[in-house]
Amino acid sequence: MKSIKDVCFVIQARLDSQRTPQKCIRPFANSTLFNIGIEKLVESSLIPNENIYVSVYEQELIDIANEYGVNVYKRSYESAFSHGWNTSQLLYEWYDKLPYKYVVLPSVCNPLMTTKTIDKFTEQYLSSESDGLFAVLERKQYYWDKNGNSITDWQDRPIMNTSLVEPVYEAAHCLYASKMDMIGDGHWMDTNSPPTPELFVMEESEFFDIDYSWQFEVGEVLYKRRKKE
Repeated sequence: MKSIKDVCFVIQARLDSQRTPQKCIRPFANSTLFNIGIEKLVESSLIPNENIYVSVYEQELIDIANEYGVNVYKRSYESAFSHGWNTSQLLYEWYDKLPYKYVVLPSVCNPLMTTKTIDKFTEQYLSSESDGLFAVLERKQYYWDKNGNSITDWQDRPIMNTSLVEPVYEAAHCLYASKMDMIGDGHWMDTNSPPTPELFVMEESEFFDIDYSWQFEVGEVLYKRRKKE
């Protein structure tokens, strides 16, 4: 059983995005993805404000973080501007500098994810015996490999019926948890390669990862609709 006092929550952000430059501060629903991401953590009744950090380099991001009174870890130039991180120690360079045993990383690129889901993820991690937790989406679907061979067990059925297919799990890329000292050893979430953390299944209705410019328009419509519900 983990204690919330031993867990920090770090938002990693930078303005040098390759696919959509300045993505996290680009106008979005009368706000920005960065603002919305911080607000979700601050609004939590489970997460102490003193456990919330942003890991950023640019002054624009520091100024926004200061508006919410959260901790700022000044990310190095190498961490913020390297496009080919070779080690987790460079990407998560705060791993041996913040006084916590565990870390939860929420992504700001998914504006549909709610504070309630972040809290549920945190609760599962606190009660888990696993060092790592990873948010996923459940898929009941048919898949083929690059050679056209089925990798889904049809169980001798002659037609497709996705309701009868065994589920597989797709990375949601919006919530991760790990033990801090693993990062120093070159691992992330656990010591396996590839990692095999405990899975947290989230609602697909809360998933819309924004990477490209066109996704801003679609994501904004979905986000505003959710805000009205």
